[in-house]
Amino acid sequence: MEKNGNILITGAAGFIGFFLAKRLLEEGFFVVGIDNMNAYYDVGLKEERLSELLGQEAFRFERADIADAGAVREIFQRVRPRIVVNLAAQAGVRYSITNPDSYITSNIVGFYNILEACRHSCDGAAKVEHLIYASSSSVYGQNRKVPYSTQDRVDNPVSLYAATKKSNELMAHAYSKLYDIPVTGLRFFTVYGPLGRPDMAYFGFTQKMVRQEPIQLFNYGDMYRDFTYIDDIVTGIRKVMENAPGPNGDGVRYRLYNIGSSSPVNLLHFVEVLENCLMKAGVIDRPAQKEYLPMQPGDVYQTFADVTDLERDFGFCPSTPLEKGLEQFAEWYAAYYADRGRK
Repeated sequence: MEKNGNILITGAAGFIGFFLAKRLLEEGFFVVGIDNMNAYYDVGLKEERLSELLGQEAFRFERADIADAGAVREIFQRVRPRIVVNLAAQAGVRYSITNPDSYITSNIVGFYNILEACRHSCDGAAKVEHLIYASSSSVYGQNRKVPYSTQDRVDNPVSLYAATKKSNELMAHAYSKLYDIPVTGLRFFTVYGPLGRPDMAYFGFTQKMVRQEPIQLFNYGDMYRDFTYIDDIVTGIRKVMENAPGPNGDGVRYRLYNIGSSSPVNLLHFVEVLENCLMKAGVIDRPAQKEYLPMQPGDVYQTFADVTDLERDFGFCPSTPLEKGLEQFAEWYAAYYADRGRK
């Protein structure tokens, strides 16, 4: 991929957005990041990520909300991005049950504004050459067939969050067909790692262990997740960025891929590995107290990625061992919170 032209990343102060921007800057690209810096979780973490990016000469930051159509349009007209990676979204399955408005605003209206900005870029000399956007493994809902393939039907979401992500896929396909925009959707599977989101289970478990509070294990711990380390997610995105899709069998320049480790882990085993890594890093000195509870609304029993298409088209499959990934997280957590005099 040529290094001339701007790459625009929405959600650049978020977990995945930060690591992607960091990788691109290290590789010599010019990156423009958009983020509204909302307070869904600790803004201090977003500021920490952003501070590292702002120290780079080839990074420009735009504080804006993608739900603001005027702001998005103005940024696109000024920046003229060649590649757009849309990672901005309201995340969280359980939060969507009690706060649906924010999901419609960010995930539906916001994504529509990005699509519109890409469409209108076709009217000028600086056309968007490739739009990559984040979908989610949550679109598979309660599918019984495993591993989950992008060829499977995903018509029965069990959360509003999942429904908005499925809507994104439909919207993106329509815009690709109608306006000849090359688009690639990526279904991410349970991303974890340093500087992650505190609302994710592994981070929340850690904070409760530090406070010596019991951690809650839903479905009595009988759940499986396809945990995917952040470096593997970023590598997958980078591979996809290298090649905008050509016309598929229907003549539409649209592709959809899973990015997951393709090796589901039992939740109880995950907690055991996390405990060991945290004790080794000096974050805790004993295993967690555990509270076993029934399945929660919006949760699914398992996630399991079929990454055959990703391997075929890009020669890549996520491969970071769980032990290594959680060790990296534990070491970061120990250092980050020690520097702030708290845990």
